[in-house]
Amino acid sequence: MSSPVLSAVREDSAVSSSSSSSSGPRAGGPRPRRLFTPVQKLEFLAAYENACLKNEGGAFLRTEGLYSSQMTEWRRLRDGGVLEGKKAGDSIGKLSAEQAENARLRRQLEVTQGRLEKTEAALDLMGKLQAFLESASEDMPDGPRSKKR
Repeated sequence: MSSPVLSAVREDSAVSSSSSSSSGPRAGGPRPRRLFTPVQKLEFLAAYENACLKNEGGAFLRTEGLYSSQMTEWRRLRDGGVLEGKKAGDSIGKLSAEQAENARLRRQLEVTQGRLEKTEAALDLMGKLQAFLESASEDMPDGPRSKKR
């Protein structure tokens, strides 16, 4: 005894099994590894950083089929100056010790400059607050502010 629903499923499964070779994540066999030129890496990195400013970095990576580890590596190469001036087809090696040190010092400089800007802003604010409190204390009468009951 077969129901129409079961026979429909059997027919559908037979059809889907013959077409499963043309759909699915591994349809057509494995894909060749994607290779990016230095210019493409810089473009993807710039687009990713813009997307991160809008809190859409993950969505950008998903749509482009990229990984955050690639962005980290490409950022390291860019900061080390390895991607600059490279043409399509040029090989990109690892950073030399000097390039890695330069990249580390650039990052350290950026962090230090950010801290300096915050400190200068805080000192400016504290100076204004002190001037305000001094002018407010000069305007106050010398006597006690409130009487005890």
